[in-house]
Amino acid sequence: MTDGIVSRIIDSADPVTLVGAGAAGDGDLHEAISHAPRLVAADGGARHALAKGLMPEAVIGDFDSLDNVTRAAIPADRLHRVAEQQTTDFDKALRHIAAPLVLGVGFLGERLDHLLAAQTVLLRRPERRCLLLGRGDLVFLCPPRLLLDLPEGSRVSLYPMAPVTGRSEGLHWPIDGIGFAPGGMIGTSNRVAGDKVLIEMEAPLMLVILPRAALGAAVRSLVAPGPGWPAP
Repeated sequence: MTDGIVSRIIDSADPVTLVGAGAAGDGDLHEAISHAPRLVAADGGARHALAKGLMPEAVIGDFDSLDNVTRAAIPADRLHRVAEQQTTDFDKALRHIAAPLVLGVGFLGERLDHLLAAQTVLLRRPERRCLLLGRGDLVFLCPPRLLLDLPEGSRVSLYPMAPVTGRSEGLHWPIDGIGFAPGGMIGTSNRVAGDKVLIEMEAPLMLVILPRAALGAAVRSLVAPGPGWPAP
């Protein structure tokens, strides 16, 4: 067990599934693992993993939502306590995982404040590629260059978390020259105009929201070689 900040509790060459304590669909965890085979839990998310017959290789958090029964079922050397209270368990876990992609389950649940906090973490840790899976949608921070192979007409929503600009190819409404801002122009409900979409952003400030059916395409894009954002 570890107190304080520990760097790279998980260092993986493969994508990692991170399960949180929030609400998730019945098949979410197994679907995530089919794309990201290594399993880590953020605090009370360990309970969801055990309920599905899965043992996380690490549990990371402040342990305020890790019940005693779940805690006792997990080997002590897999429990990594991060004692500070200034960040969420999602943040604590994400910053201690080095992987090509982290696929998060149980972070876009029924509570709006949890959803907003999770989106803030995506911006706070731009160097960690992370996709959050919800019941009907998925969301991730747009990398510097994103190439998606999606059917024509597929929904592609862009939501800026601060003023930002970019360019696109293959969107019905191109974004070139648009100054996006959360209190101004946003890019929700755009759609694919061909069979591929290219989006380039000038800064790590734009969220991409896609339908759940686009999970495979999004994972393939995010793990492909390409430029990434530096740590703040």
